Amino acid sequence: MLRIKKLDIFIVKSFFMLFIGTFFICLFIFMMQFLWRYVDELVGKGLEMSVMAQFFFYSALTLVPVSLPLAVLLASLITFGNFGERYELLAMKAAGISLLKIMRPLVFFVCGLVGVSFYFQNVVGPIAQAKLGTLILSMKQKSPELDIPEGVFYSEIPDYNLKIAKKDRKTGMLYDVLIYNLKDGFENAHIIYADSGRLEMTADKQHLWLHLYSGDLFENLKAQSMKSQNVPYRRESFREKHTIIEFNSDFNMVDGDIMGKQSSAKDMAQLQSSIDSMKVVGDSIGRQYYREIAEGNFRASYGLTKEDTVKMEKADVYAYNVDSLYNVAPLTQKQKVISAALSRAENMASDLTFKSYTMESNDYSIRKHKTEWHKKITISLSCLLFFFIGAPLGGIIRKGGLGMPVIVSVLVFIIYYIIDNTGYKMARDGKWIVWMGMWTSSAVLAPLGIFLTYKSNKDSVVLNADAYINWFKKVAGIRSVRHIFKKEVIINDPDYERIPGDLEQLTEDCKAYIAQNQLTKAPNYFKLWMSGEKDDEVVAINDKLEALVEEMSNTKSASLIGLLNNYPMIPVSAHVRPFHIYWLNLAAGVIFPIGLFFYFRIWAFRIRLAKDMERIIKNNEQVQFIIQKINK
Repeated sequence: MLRIKKLDIFIVKSFFMLFIGTFFICLFIFMMQFLWRYVDELVGKGLEMSVMAQFFFYSALTLVPVSLPLAVLLASLITFGNFGERYELLAMKAAGISLLKIMRPLVFFVCGLVGVSFYFQNVVGPIAQAKLGTLILSMKQKSPELDIPEGVFYSEIPDYNLKIAKKDRKTGMLYDVLIYNLKDGFENAHIIYADSGRLEMTADKQHLWLHLYSGDLFENLKAQSMKSQNVPYRRESFREKHTIIEFNSDFNMVDGDIMGKQSSAKDMAQLQSSIDSMKVVGDSIGRQYYREIAEGNFRASYGLTKEDTVKMEKADVYAYNVDSLYNVAPLTQKQKVISAALSRAENMASDLTFKSYTMESNDYSIRKHKTEWHKKITISLSCLLFFFIGAPLGGIIRKGGLGMPVIVSVLVFIIYYIIDNTGYKMARDGKWIVWMGMWTSSAVLAPLGIFLTYKSNKDSVVLNADAYINWFKKVAGIRSVRHIFKKEVIINDPDYERIPGDLEQLTEDCKAYIAQNQLTKAPNYFKLWMSGEKDDEVVAINDKLEALVEEMSNTKSASLIGLLNNYPMIPVSAHVRPFHIYWLNLAAGVIFPIGLFFYFRIWAFRIRLAKDMERIIKNNEQVQFIIQKINK
């Protein structure tokens, strides 16, 4: 029997609340981007609220599968970042629960989201894409609202250019009206100038009613003769003039079957059926074109009659040189031959271009359908892949909220989008195999998710900035300083009777080490790489020093605390060979540039070690003096 634990409920509840919020945020962002693409088709057309509601509804449905992966990535990052920041993740691991067990309930939840995403891709998406495409096409064909600006030509009315000097918005009157009627062409334009006028829409929203007052009409007339240099024109003055202009401003939905043939408006079964049909059509057309080319364009044709063929058969036709025959032919015959050859080559090139375009168009359509088929699976699967990236990253970064998780999510999604879009275009254009282009992004994300999950489960510091900073300090020779503070509560006081003797022994050890090793002298290059011994003396000195510092840090004396911070932190292995493996040291020594770098680095650390020893000796004397005061 399946038992649901309280911890699983807590994890799913924490993730679900964040997922709902991030999903609607991502959907809103994608909808704003989508709206920006079609803002020109929406602005200034007076669309009804019902039309706009349909536009936003269908666009939201089509963008749900794209929003889900980013919402899963962001929600998983924030959830596990919060767990790590509030030490809840540490408590779960301390209780013996591994990261994979913590992620297990969310894996089932995200698998459900994969099914929801696939349902939207395969069932809801095609219907919404067809409806949305039809709606956008209808909005593009709708005429804009009639809003004539002042002082500039207005050309949104078909076959008319109109300019007004001033407009009274309360009464609707237009003043100093100049109209170019271009129905009969630009050369035969009708020019109307009126002192004032009014433009109204008819009740059926199919026509404009133009009223003009106190004006003149100029019209060019066709010349009676082609040789005539002057073109007559007609001028008409009027007090009132009323004209009906065709202007369809109503919203009319186009036929929905137009968008139903697009690949994005089909489910997987329809896509596969269309692919099979197009393959059959492409094969039949290809065979037909092959027969036509083989029997037509590339068939030998000399333009000879039957009698000429009989004569050439009796004669040895191969004994004649065609170039010689062409050279001795008359000029008119040469022109005829060249013209015929050129015409035949042009016709052949035009025919082959048309046939190649037909075949390429069919192949392109097949690839579009194949990419759409694979896309329905890859986008759905990306939800699971993004979860296995976001959850481990959140556990490693251990930062919640909308700061670092948002930055990491955006970076990961941008990388995914670039790879996915590149693969899609390569597959669509036929430069890559379709399945290879469409699955490239998944092939990149899957190993990344496995790697991050493994590292997070092992509590790796692969993304811990402090680990890289400490490594850089170690390589560059930058060491940390001590930060010892006075403790509020002290359980065990230092043994001030014994410590001076230990400090004296530590001083003797440091002096003996300096005298024995000659640290300031340059080391022997060859012995440095051949030696395989550890410097146990430095390790012992460092252990004694750290033990004394740890014990004396329990003191109540502020002066002694200040002296303890003056003790150096000794890197016990920086002044010897760089690697623990013998043959790696030999290889570094043989490769002279690398060996030379490590040689000078080791020499610098030996000099610094000598200074540290002297500093320890000097600081021991000061500490002994402070302890003597405390004992008194």
